Amino acid sequence: MVNKIEHIGIAVKNIEESNILFEKLLGVPSYKSEEVQSEGVLTSFFQTGTNKIELLMATNPESPIAKFLEKKGEGIHHIAFDVDDISAEIERLKSEGFVLINEVPKKGADNKWVVFLHPKNTNGVLVELCQEIK
Repeated sequence: MVNKIEHIGIAVKNIEESNILFEKLLGVPSYKSEEVQSEGVLTSFFQTGTNKIELLMATNPESPIAKFLEKKGEGIHHIAFDVDDISAEIERLKSEGFVLINEVPKKGADNKWVVFLHPKNTNGVLVELCQEIK
């Protein structure tokens, strides 16, 4: 079961310029930047109240974010949902017919285990499930 929207991921070409833009827009500074080498991405997180935005910039031309930017340009990349038990959610969603991009949770940014659902099954939206690493 999904608890809440964990964050919305936005693909950007230049994270430094985008950090300035989102700091002005939201009125708060980024609270965390982190590189996820396995995904070839540099992230930056903003939080206002319970809402979070994750900026994503490619660190290599073969990364999923680089390919997304090349194909679609800057913009919303994914929506992430917080779950209590990511393994149980994987099994539940598979039994409902959803196709996962990765069926084994992997370490993502912001101290989370993550899996992604294929957008072909979710009306064209890349969906990420997140569980806090304890």
